[in-house]
Amino acid sequence: MTFDIDMIRKVYERYPERIAAARQIVGKPLTLSEKILYTHLWEGNATKAHERGNSYVDFAPDRVAMQDATAQMALLQFMQAGKAKVAVPSTAHADHLIQARIGAESDLQEGINKNSEVFNFLSSVCDKYGIGFWKPGAGIIHQVVLENYAFPGGMMIGTDSHTVNAGGLGMVAIGVGGADAVDVMAGMAWELKMPKLIGVKLTGKMSGWTSAKDVILKVAGILTVKGGTGCIVEYFGEGAESLSATGKGTICNMGAEIGATTSTFGYDDSMRRYLAATGRQDVVDAADKIAEHLTGDAEVYANPEQYFDQLIEINLSELTPHLNGPFTPDLATPVAEFRAKAEANGWPIEVEWALIGSCTNSSYEDLSRAASIVEDAVAKGVKPKAILGINPGSEQVKFTAERDGFLNSFRKFENARIFTNACGPCIGQWDREGAEKGEKNSIIHSFNRNFAKRADGNPNTHAFVASPEMVAAVAISGRLDFNPITDTLTAENGEQVKLDEPKGSELPARGFAVDDNGYQAPSEDGSSVVVNVSPTSDRLQLLEEFPAWDGKNIEGAKVLIKAFGKCTTDHISMAGPWLKYRGHLDNISNNMLIGAVNAYNMETNHVKSEITGEYGEVPAVQRAYKAAGIPTIVVGDQNYGEGSSREHAAMEPRHLGVKAVLVKSFARIHETNLKKQGMLGITFANEADYDKIQEDDTVNFLDLDQFAPGKQLTLEFVHADGTKDIIMANHTYNDQQIDWFKAGSALNLIKKQEN
Repeated sequence: MTFDIDMIRKVYERYPERIAAARQIVGKPLTLSEKILYTHLWEGNATKAHERGNSYVDFAPDRVAMQDATAQMALLQFMQAGKAKVAVPSTAHADHLIQARIGAESDLQEGINKNSEVFNFLSSVCDKYGIGFWKPGAGIIHQVVLENYAFPGGMMIGTDSHTVNAGGLGMVAIGVGGADAVDVMAGMAWELKMPKLIGVKLTGKMSGWTSAKDVILKVAGILTVKGGTGCIVEYFGEGAESLSATGKGTICNMGAEIGATTSTFGYDDSMRRYLAATGRQDVVDAADKIAEHLTGDAEVYANPEQYFDQLIEINLSELTPHLNGPFTPDLATPVAEFRAKAEANGWPIEVEWALIGSCTNSSYEDLSRAASIVEDAVAKGVKPKAILGINPGSEQVKFTAERDGFLNSFRKFENARIFTNACGPCIGQWDREGAEKGEKNSIIHSFNRNFAKRADGNPNTHAFVASPEMVAAVAISGRLDFNPITDTLTAENGEQVKLDEPKGSELPARGFAVDDNGYQAPSEDGSSVVVNVSPTSDRLQLLEEFPAWDGKNIEGAKVLIKAFGKCTTDHISMAGPWLKYRGHLDNISNNMLIGAVNAYNMETNHVKSEITGEYGEVPAVQRAYKAAGIPTIVVGDQNYGEGSSREHAAMEPRHLGVKAVLVKSFARIHETNLKKQGMLGITFANEADYDKIQEDDTVNFLDLDQFAPGKQLTLEFVHADGTKDIIMANHTYNDQQIDWFKAGSALNLIKKQEN
């Protein structure tokens, strides 16, 4: 079935007129990204050209998607907005709270037992407000969205950074914080700075061991984790058309790892095939009528250097398999060069665990190609050295893969484990035996992120990212430096054998099948549905308004922590065991910044209290500051807040009384989340000033009472010896965002305007 087909047809009906208006205003051929953006302007037809990287623009997204960990806080906020029903089609997906431990059946039941309060809350709140709910076991949000909701030329926002996965079907799909989702669900415009555009021209065609995953692993190595910040990455060329829709999804998915706003591909035959295979021929029929508008203009792709802000070209015929990592997804190494690099860096070579799945690589095609490697090894008498774990992307994928024998292929490895259709180890929901020992080791996975502690909580686990077929090959060899293109394995009979190249199916020959996809439709009229949140619950907590700004300068502030180096949202608000508190702001605030490295002692969760002069845990020290009425600031390094979209990383400091975050640079989503929650997110005008800030400084804002767009802020840092440093800070707040700050949060302003 096709969800919301009437909405999709309405979007397509307005395309020709809006594209014509945009082309006239811009005065040149349009990229696909520009077509989608200009077609989704809140105002309707374009009346002016928006400057890339500078203009703030109001958009009207077509739909909203939320995963269970972030949906809790988003929907708790939506409940405050005073609306009877969501204004655009919206869904919530129960995929983050199920831990991988033993296997699918027992783990799913255990997850339901442990999280029933949260799942019941999500089920009832979705039922009440007209939101589709995908129950535990239904699948990973981004795979489910690709199978059911994504459509070429659409615009979607989602409360997860990997919402960008839907670019595989030609959408502009963007990860946001819950407050952004609340705006759209409440029927308001959604604001975004007009992105710059990076073009990636793909030529040639992949073969052998190379997969779509290797395209984005290569791009990550080129652009780094922040090279795509503020940009949409648009893929085009003959090589792009040769990729499957799910392969395109993989590439777009990991665009989050280069900081990109989103990534997308033009509408083509692979998308037609995938839409038809997933029961959406009516979308194909509608899209074909305006197909010329669902890809970039021919002039753009013929002369891309004239239309993109940056251009990258990759020849797929020459691309080879990559392993990226450890500890960062942009450290790219071709498999053929890995052995030397590992030896030079002292990376553990032997692998105990190899994991396939996550929202990045859990499609039917992915499982089929990995299964072919396993079958080949079995046929040649080679036993695996590592444990192989599998997380199918959805119940539909799992059911079809089971029917077609792929899961049985994996089971031919005695120690293989088929986990639930859920995120599992990718987001730290993995009860890995022995991880608590903290031993130095390596794992390999087909996930998207590999930050320290992310998968198993062990800071000494070196995680490497690769394609599913490479993960399967490494699992068989038990060594990271195994190159299946050139290396042999020893069979049980002592013979040296090589693994055959992977083979797989883009789509199931007999079509997809499923008994129960796990979808719960909301009531037509949810007015009588009661959403109960117990005041004594430690999992859920109704929200209270953040206080409005008093209009005065912040004075006498202390430095809570000066974070050193990489400080992702995982460092600011860890996942793993903390996921269970995602609906309880006060409880989850006990993990605030506990993973950040304190620049003054190079330790985590150990900061000095200026009240007592003693060192303590970050949340406890901050709670004491709040109780004493002492304002604080957080200082950070480059690309602060990269990674997950989780707005808890902004809400926790806000809840505990932090007034401002001053860093060298921000990741896009986190900066927006801070603004939405009424926080000051500012950057050093001179990055070297980071070094001037001392542990026991007192901080005074000298001109915050004159806060205005484009106007620098002046901060005075008074050192313990009485000397001072004046530091200038930049910001990107526009008039509306300053109104959020003045009101105490964007949600406060919504409620004020409603009244």
